[in-house]
Amino acid sequence: MRLENVWLRYHRRGPWVLQGIDVRIGPGEAAIVLGRNGVGKSTLLQVAAGVLRPGRGRVTDRPARVGWVPERFPADQPFTVTRYLTGMARVAGLGRAAADEAVTFWTDRLGLSGFRSVRLPELSKGTAQKVGLAQAMLRPPGLLVLDEPWEGLDATTRELVPELIADVLAADGSVLISDHRGETVRLPAARRWLVADGSLSEETSSTDETIAVVEVAVPAARVAGTVARLRAEGHQVLRVRSDASTAAPQARPAEPLRSAGAARPAEPSPGAAGELAAVQPEAADPVVEPTAGETR
Repeated sequence: MRLENVWLRYHRRGPWVLQGIDVRIGPGEAAIVLGRNGVGKSTLLQVAAGVLRPGRGRVTDRPARVGWVPERFPADQPFTVTRYLTGMARVAGLGRAAADEAVTFWTDRLGLSGFRSVRLPELSKGTAQKVGLAQAMLRPPGLLVLDEPWEGLDATTRELVPELIADVLAADGSVLISDHRGETVRLPAARRWLVADGSLSEETSSTDETIAVVEVAVPAARVAGTVARLRAEGHQVLRVRSDASTAAPQARPAEPLRSAGAARPAEPSPGAAGELAAVQPEAADPVVEPTAGETR
């Protein structure tokens, strides 16, 4: 798929949100869309997914099946989870039996089995986001577009998102994903597209920077403050877990950065020591907020 000289603005006399975007993504490739809030990341993703039509330029060779997951799933709809997903499966071209099978599979995989008869407006934000992920995967997409997919998800489902991405890539699909939290640290092979002032540039990875993982054990009461301080200093927190066995850890040498990282701080259990894994150092990025994380 290619975006050829794409320009877009929301009003006829308004400012251009996207200006002359020219980029291509091939089968089996993933690209992470980075940039500060308000620079046009979501707009770019919507153009790629076919939700928005560019004012100038065009999108060519878009796969026939596109899975689109917005940052906030539109849950204000008068359907139960099962009825909504079944309807979306039928719209995607599945027969009744195949639709029922797909709905059962994805509600089970995403932990939605207990919510099948619940109406969408009654769901929490995180559960609604799971429904959004499920509808995008009901029929294997040739292009999966995810706008901040980790927002509001529980730890188990956040762990599952990279697996869904890997499934699409393994089937020669393409993936576009925006991320300001640093969750995509576990996608080391993904391309990095930087959006700023309506334009797009591709970051090249540095080959001369040495990365190490430093694991630190702190009292549970100090986990939140320690995580905040590490992030403020530009480090990336890969993992936070509460484990009484880490109260008196033995010193261990630093090890190379593993591709499966990600970590948003968990709520520590009372009396337990929290163990942090932080990447040090991390190159400063002029446009990406230096936050990252995921709970385990």
